Amino acid sequence: MTSREEEKRLEKLGAFEISSELLQLAQHNQKGNLFLNAGRGNPNWINAKARLAFTRIIEFGVEESERTISQGDLAGYIQLEGIFERFETFLTPKTKKIDQFLLDAVNYVHDALNIDQAEFIKELADGAIGNNYPVPSRILKNSERVINAYLESVLYRGEKLAEQTDLFPTEGGTAAIVYLFNSLKENKLIKKGDKIAINTPIFTPYLQIPELNDYELVEVDLRSNEEHNWQIQASEVDKLKGEGIKAFFSVNPSNPGAMAFNDAALAEIEKVIAEKPELMIITDDVYGTFVEDFKTIYSVAPYNTLLVYSYSKLFGATGWRLGVIAANKKNVFDHLINQLALIDQKELAARYSINTLEPEKLKFIDRMVADSRSVGLYHTAGLSTPQQIMEVLFSLTHLVTQEKDAYIEDTKKIIDQRYQALFKGLMLEPNTSKENSKYYALIDLYQLAEKLYGPDFSNYLAAHFEQVDFLYNLSQKNGVVLMDGVGFGTKPGELRVSEANLPNKDYGIIAKQILELLDEYHQNFLQQE
Repeated sequence: MTSREEEKRLEKLGAFEISSELLQLAQHNQKGNLFLNAGRGNPNWINAKARLAFTRIIEFGVEESERTISQGDLAGYIQLEGIFERFETFLTPKTKKIDQFLLDAVNYVHDALNIDQAEFIKELADGAIGNNYPVPSRILKNSERVINAYLESVLYRGEKLAEQTDLFPTEGGTAAIVYLFNSLKENKLIKKGDKIAINTPIFTPYLQIPELNDYELVEVDLRSNEEHNWQIQASEVDKLKGEGIKAFFSVNPSNPGAMAFNDAALAEIEKVIAEKPELMIITDDVYGTFVEDFKTIYSVAPYNTLLVYSYSKLFGATGWRLGVIAANKKNVFDHLINQLALIDQKELAARYSINTLEPEKLKFIDRMVADSRSVGLYHTAGLSTPQQIMEVLFSLTHLVTQEKDAYIEDTKKIIDQRYQALFKGLMLEPNTSKENSKYYALIDLYQLAEKLYGPDFSNYLAAHFEQVDFLYNLSQKNGVVLMDGVGFGTKPGELRVSEANLPNKDYGIIAKQILELLDEYHQNFLQQE
């Protein structure tokens, strides 16, 4: 086993950096076992329909471009007039299933969203071939309406907010997080020394970014734990009323707890907002679609909430970098900017004066767009148009379904099968809560040790080994990579397992390797007695 000094050095790294260190050990593990990396949340499935549709749109876009200029590899530009008719001629729905989807999609946006078919097709074609800067910079006109309809369908649980919501597509959820923190600071909504509340355990950047010298924020922990089924309790939500707390950050469903806020938790947040109407809320809902009947915080507190969503997990699109920030057209962020001291408002007006003649009226979401390109490059800001069109197509694969979305249901089944295999192999009771996304599982090593071998052994593990010792040896000896929960804000001994990125059969193997290694530790314990 590795030295405690080396382990202490390793613990100074972030959870994902520790995982990278362990990967090298696992690939050349001592037992020659199959290398199994259950550390990352990258799914091992993709949505094929949207991708095939994208290739057809590119093909159509190139043909359209060649209508205006065609000189070898040099093609021209796309014309609006007659494009709908040419698109119908281009499609062969009787022989190509994907063409039927595209035809259904065009009809859907016309019938359900009242979008002009020709304008939509031209936006798709221009966007897919990437021949223009994004115009408007924040989001393409018709794309915003489609993505809004999707978010309303999968996250809002019946609340009609699409028409009230502005969107800013970003380079994945990670870029959204970076842009949010930066613009909150630049617009003086948070400053060094301010208190922000964070529902832990949580995705590591939400813990790491506030501590950077760029921000130096004071973190107030609103903890969820296994004792309460990873649900945030009313007593924790009540901390939001504390003096000086400016903002509340959450990942819902949580990462790594995997649990969505239940209705009781959402009701408690509503109560806090009633007493503290200027509280800023940021909710990251990337895993929402894995929970039946999910409801976002944005649904119950739209005025106070910025919503972050990513297409990466559901659609197997981590490499595409597809995220979006949603803000209500009337929101607390704009209100608080208008309440700033006159000297601060003048400073901000000067900052954005090159972008608009009335900088004081620039909405917070548009300030994020400007800030994302250091203000001076606002005119060329925005997510690339091919990425925006990919978000639209992923959205439409759900929106055009007349009944329950078979694709979403299939992803839930895959996650559930892996989750059940892991817990069966570990001889632990699975969490059957309807709020459990099951995308991740947290395994309490000390609890497992006590269940199998008694409290004396569990106490021995905690007292004699650093928290990463088991993970280190699981990689080095057995070839299995898991993640240290402490980096996400859990208590020591919690191991995060991703149910996303390995074949179903491997989760029983992971359970077997965990138990085998734990037995080795137990044998060493018996020799000490």
